[in-house]
Amino acid sequence: MTGVHIDPSRAPVAFGRLAIPELFAQLVEPDAARRLRALASLCDLTHDPERLYQVVTEGFLDQLEVLLKDGDPAVRTRTCELLHLITSHNIARTRAHRVINSLALLPAGANALQNLVPKLMLKLQEEKEEKEEEVQALLLSTLSCCSRLDAGPALSHRGVTLIGRKLSHACSNIRREAAGAMMALSVPVEGKRQVCEAAVLPILADLLQDQDVDVQANAAGAIMNTVVITTGKHQCLELDVLPVLLQLLSERKQDMEEEQRRKALVLYSLRALTSLAEAPDGRQRLLLQLPLLVGRSEPPEEDADIRRAARTAVNVVTWTP
Repeated sequence: MTGVHIDPSRAPVAFGRLAIPELFAQLVEPDAARRLRALASLCDLTHDPERLYQVVTEGFLDQLEVLLKDGDPAVRTRTCELLHLITSHNIARTRAHRVINSLALLPAGANALQNLVPKLMLKLQEEKEEKEEEVQALLLSTLSCCSRLDAGPALSHRGVTLIGRKLSHACSNIRREAAGAMMALSVPVEGKRQVCEAAVLPILADLLQDQDVDVQANAAGAIMNTVVITTGKHQCLELDVLPVLLQLLSERKQDMEEEQRRKALVLYSLRALTSLAEAPDGRQRLLLQLPLLVGRSEPPEEDADIRRAARTAVNVVTWTP
């Protein structure tokens, strides 16, 4: 009589609908080995759509943040694998991404999700352009939150190139989230360099004239970050971004709420102009537009942050050695 083979790397699975609850109970066991075996069994079960639905609806996502911050790296890795399996199925994809994105909005959650960034980049590459727009927007938002905390993982997994492809998407939500993620990736020097090398600046320059003010603001923020380096300055000057940024400064909305929505756009534009003024060609061109910059730096009714940014721009433009 042949004995029953038991895989020591998996937790025993109960019959029927009891299987998932019992495995969930083991996820809070103090023994990391038991948690790991339970996760391995859950990974096996999620290939069945019915079991997958049970995993999503009966508590796994509620335990997500705890598992992603587990003290055992093997548990964190296996949790990421399970999440990757869940987000691969249409039946649970949107709900899983909503939960992951909600976690990423908090610094502790974004930190816990860092191990998942490579798999999220893979998912971004797999998502089809013509459908799953909500999932793509959630995915980009999550990557943006994670990259604001640490852009390294996304940058090392072709983040600038993959996210750059989403900047021209027909859906404004996806353009907005992609530009926001690009702004986060362009904070470190390596990110600025990759933005220049991947020919992303021409697309960002076009987005400065997008119909969505939040898309404009995020694009201006990415440009603001990138023009800190010399290559970024030269590329933006060659793209003739200066007149567009100046036009954004000159536009004012009568509606105070709408004008407040444009605050980030104006601030990022001013800071980008300040960096461009550090280049001789940029300073020469901006000297001709000094009245516009002064006009945003003096009126008492102007927003205090915008006044300060405009004064800094004026000081840099008028600086002489």
